[in-house]
Amino acid sequence: MPIPEEVTGEEIDPDVRQELMSLPKGLAEDVSRNLVMVAQLIDEDPERAYEYSRVALRLASRVAAVREAAGFAAYATQKYSEALAEFRAARRMSGGVELWPVMADCERGMGRPERALAMAGEPEVQKLDKAGQVEMRLVAAGARRDLGQLDAAIVTLQSPELASGAVHPWTARLRYAYADALIAAGRETEAREWFAKALEADKDGATDASDRLAELDGVEFVDAFDDSEDEIAEAEVEAEVEAEFEDEIDGGDVVVVDDIDDEDIDDRDDR
Repeated sequence: MPIPEEVTGEEIDPDVRQELMSLPKGLAEDVSRNLVMVAQLIDEDPERAYEYSRVALRLASRVAAVREAAGFAAYATQKYSEALAEFRAARRMSGGVELWPVMADCERGMGRPERALAMAGEPEVQKLDKAGQVEMRLVAAGARRDLGQLDAAIVTLQSPELASGAVHPWTARLRYAYADALIAAGRETEAREWFAKALEADKDGATDASDRLAELDGVEFVDAFDDSEDEIAEAEVEAEVEAEFEDEIDGGDVVVVDDIDDEDIDDRDDR
């Protein structure tokens, strides 16, 4: 697949570059450039990111960072079985536990929430950093909701991290998930409070908390560039003109070309 000339591979994370040093220089450069493309496209065009990840995987399948990137690209395109296989391979190679939450979420994506819940109770969770533990809590709550256990999902999200007033990279998503679970349980007043708290922590616009708040407040957004009203007005005018035209025909004021026969034309020519 084509890669823009300005992508050199130097943009790659230093830790990943370190892993790629085990490869021959030219191969390492090719792999790193493909990984850069994966990182650049995974949010805006996950399908293309997936294709670049497959190229990197063909070139260096024994590098943990490559397997991890392939896993995230597959995950972004909802190829959960493939993503899980790649994450497992990356974990075997690296020996780390960082991928445990996303592996559990793959189980959810494959329709196996019970397995995700089982993973939430495994010792690996205790080895995760704070961000990883919060992520695991979010996955577990999602699994509870998959099973229709709304109250259990709400309880799962209730934690010191949720109650804390400090803002971390995961704070907005945790508060949003809690608000969403509350509203699913019919607790709108509490949900509104937590959507507001999520919005307060969401400096990067990672959630649609503002839209959810507006929805709860009964605010309707109108697209300023929506042409539908103009189109309706034009259609009404056309209908009125057509109606007037038909009235004129019925009153005999308008001559319809199709009603003129050949003899009329000949007579007019003679005149």
